[in-house]
Amino acid sequence: MATQAFHHIAVLGRLGSDSVRATLHRLQAWLQAQGRSCRFESSLVEMLPADTPAELFADQALLGQWADLIIVVGGDGTLLGAARDMARFERPMLGINRGRLGFLTDIMPDDLETEVSAVLDGRYLLEHRFLLEAVLERDGVEIGRETALNDVVLHPGQSIRMIEFDLYVDEHFVYRQRSDGLIVSTPTGSTAYALSAGGPIMQPGLDAISLVPMFPHSLTSRPLMIDGNARIRIDLGASNEESPHVACDAQKHMQTRPGDRLHIGKHQHRLHLLHPQQHNYYEICRTKLGWGSRLGDDTD
Repeated sequence: MATQAFHHIAVLGRLGSDSVRATLHRLQAWLQAQGRSCRFESSLVEMLPADTPAELFADQALLGQWADLIIVVGGDGTLLGAARDMARFERPMLGINRGRLGFLTDIMPDDLETEVSAVLDGRYLLEHRFLLEAVLERDGVEIGRETALNDVVLHPGQSIRMIEFDLYVDEHFVYRQRSDGLIVSTPTGSTAYALSAGGPIMQPGLDAISLVPMFPHSLTSRPLMIDGNARIRIDLGASNEESPHVACDAQKHMQTRPGDRLHIGKHQHRLHLLHPQQHNYYEICRTKLGWGSRLGDDTD
């Protein structure tokens, strides 16, 4: 349980949402009433009251250097983007949920003042989540690089065709596969796309990566868990008729060509994610995934 208090708060949020707008107004008013030093990402200027001083807005680079805490208002997707953009600053991040699931943004708006106040005073739980980095190589030359907190997904794009590729882990050949693609997931992403494809739910603290095939043309292809520090290489078959895509957190995309090579490994920076003190991962799974109640709860 951590005890560091915070004094400089940067606020990021999802654009174009009335619910986010209302929460931003409430958060700004409360932080200022508490005498807290806060600044907002420049893109939020239209989301805050018109009389908000211009000096309270800054770009992400300045915020990352200035802040000792980043608050993200939105859904898990908003926090995914913020984690990728701000990871290089290694600042703790706290999510206020204005989305649907709330695996990452777990403070509810009704509890905003109580929960944020506790965090600012140093009463919170701290988790370290690793990110993945995907590098696309063509003819030995890097042509694209993206980061992901949830997953890196190789998929056919808009076509409905199988992809052929060779998978290597730490330069050891694993298999050649024909399938709709492959999901390379962190523990954070194990409750996202990988879960829908039949992958395992991974406790967030695990230092492991899951490789989940998407509709493989084989009855024996199953999800595979490997060490979190492993280096993954995917060689795209030259016989592929289409140009598969690589999606990072379903938000950043790279288009491949037959014969390209995709390298995936752990990113050098981590997400430092804060939770309220009562945070319980398994309770969140029970609530969000509809797990059954405890044995005996329905007994007479």
